[in-house]
Amino acid sequence: MTEQADGRIVAGGAEGEERDLEAALRPKNLDDFVGQQRVRRQLSLVLEAARMRGRSADHVLMSGPPGLGKTTLAMIIAAEMNAPLRISSGPAIQHAGDLAAILSSLTEGEVLFLDEIHRMSRPAEEMLYMAMEDFRVDIVVGKGAGATSIPLEIPPFTLVGATTRAGLLPGPLRDRFGFTGHLEFYSTEELELVLRRSALLLDMKVNSAGFTQIASRSRGTPRIANRLLRRVRDWALVGGLEQVDSRAASAALEMYEVDEKGLDRLDRSVLQALCTKFAGGPVGLSTLAIAVGEETETVETVAEPFLVREGLLGRTPRGRIAMPAAWEHLGLTPPPESPGAAFWTVAGSTGRDGAGPRDDAAGQTDTLFGPGTP
Repeated sequence: MTEQADGRIVAGGAEGEERDLEAALRPKNLDDFVGQQRVRRQLSLVLEAARMRGRSADHVLMSGPPGLGKTTLAMIIAAEMNAPLRISSGPAIQHAGDLAAILSSLTEGEVLFLDEIHRMSRPAEEMLYMAMEDFRVDIVVGKGAGATSIPLEIPPFTLVGATTRAGLLPGPLRDRFGFTGHLEFYSTEELELVLRRSALLLDMKVNSAGFTQIASRSRGTPRIANRLLRRVRDWALVGGLEQVDSRAASAALEMYEVDEKGLDRLDRSVLQALCTKFAGGPVGLSTLAIAVGEETETVETVAEPFLVREGLLGRTPRGRIAMPAAWEHLGLTPPPESPGAAFWTVAGSTGRDGAGPRDDAAGQTDTLFGPGTP
């Protein structure tokens, strides 16, 4: 069984059987939902006000990296409003007719959840504007001069959109959401609370040190934390352990090649190549990808975001560089003139918007700060 699309145990996405496993661990109401205190308080107020008015809640947009609870919150919204839930996704709606079929079958007060809403086609997007604002759509029948527009009334509903790339949503669509919540990565303490609840549901015995060990390797993501917990459960079951402690959790996760910082084989390969083969860089993205035997897109979209967020890798106009924390994590001694040590000096002289010339031969497509986009 493949638990995630790219085969990594620390991947944020989920598909197939893992979605069913997640469903059993999902909280059913806001009181059971751990973390995201600000979003929870704001969303609770929105839902309570809608119940007091006796109307459908405002449309809700949830943004943030995968695995933080956007789908779970959509289900909680439907449960809190005592309304049915309809689930679809942006990639599944490629024609305006697809969206019209969904909207026309909604019942009053129903919650429509659209995952990856930024990937919806433009014609469907434009139809959604009117549906969200006026609760009606115009269906065009026929072609050419004989085409006629038939207005179709839609009962009031609540749209919950989820996106991992809020910047790709057009302004008119964003503006039609009454509430927008951005989900942040979890702290280790919050992930421990998530794991305690999941362990109870899985009938696992784990001590406090064991929870801390798993939470600290979970990249701030509940989905990854629950996935690692299940792998530790399997390891303990096969090993005949009744209770998981820090030592057992560490041994189990090391077998799955997840180290104490949450880095897996791909992450460490990128850092190892950068430090040992290129003396810490700078090196172009395509060259680095060839060195680790992966596609350029895999390195850029799968490995780099977490490495940059953890301060292990830097992205400069001249290429990728290893930061001091990367050398320390790998147990290596950086050269006297390590590029990572001078990174902020370069950044200060260049400025946030001064990306400088590209190293086209090295495959550079990004700017100085953050993951960016090609």
